[in-house]
Amino acid sequence: MRKVLVPTDFSDNAYNALKYASQVFKYERSEFIILHTYADEVYREEKTGKRASLEKLKRATLESVEEKLGQIQADLRKYSPNPKHSYAFVPVFGGLIDAANEWVNQENIDIVVMGTRGATNDRRTTFGTNTLQLMKYVQCPVLAVPEGYEYHPPKNVLFASDLMLPFKRRELKLLADMTGSFRSKVHVLYNNPVENLSFRQMDNKKFLQGCLQKTESIFTTTAEGDKTLAITKYIEQSDIDMLAMINSRHSHLEDMLATSTIDQLGLHVKVPFMVMQNIAR
Repeated sequence: MRKVLVPTDFSDNAYNALKYASQVFKYERSEFIILHTYADEVYREEKTGKRASLEKLKRATLESVEEKLGQIQADLRKYSPNPKHSYAFVPVFGGLIDAANEWVNQENIDIVVMGTRGATNDRRTTFGTNTLQLMKYVQCPVLAVPEGYEYHPPKNVLFASDLMLPFKRRELKLLADMTGSFRSKVHVLYNNPVENLSFRQMDNKKFLQGCLQKTESIFTTTAEGDKTLAITKYIEQSDIDMLAMINSRHSHLEDMLATSTIDQLGLHVKVPFMVMQNIAR
């Protein structure tokens, strides 16, 4: 069974990501865990510094959160009454990153799906703070869905890689299952002015091809000096529906996520963006 964690702050962006998740996994038996963390809400409102006041505010906030989660449950039943899907709605008094990682490990989560921005919706940035933090630190793949993105099947998926890192079979299986359900094409974009692959790259390419047997894979090499520009051009020119990259130490994606704002690098992602963590689990 596919296990999907969907954090929500009750924004339209978060609900749109949940709808996308229900569609992209519509052919698989899936359990969706909708998570809301509310410690920040409580501490932001508590002014007295008294324990009794804090506990009272925690109870009141929990009641409000449970009511909002109930409304999502009702809306979701109308939007996607899929018999293959089950849902759990979980309020947690804690921080998002710690809570997400706890649930990822506890429930052996396959993927986290969330909006690129949350309730604050700062249009000057491509990704909100919580999304960036989860992309960098959560211990499983993260799929970020752009604001207002209207679902359509991921028929063309761009997987940008330098083929230098050994891939994790579990993460590639996730990608293969997602794309195989829609008979998609996976475009593997290798960015390097030197076209000849090293022995390591050839071995990794062979492993990647073996893991993507459920879908058609297209390998393309580009000599574009700016990797971010190469990705952006390919997305625009090849009608790409989803971007996938691997985040690991010293990778191009890690450099991008480490900047104060990813927009400085010019990657304004307008399609769902899956970050694979390359972590053994």
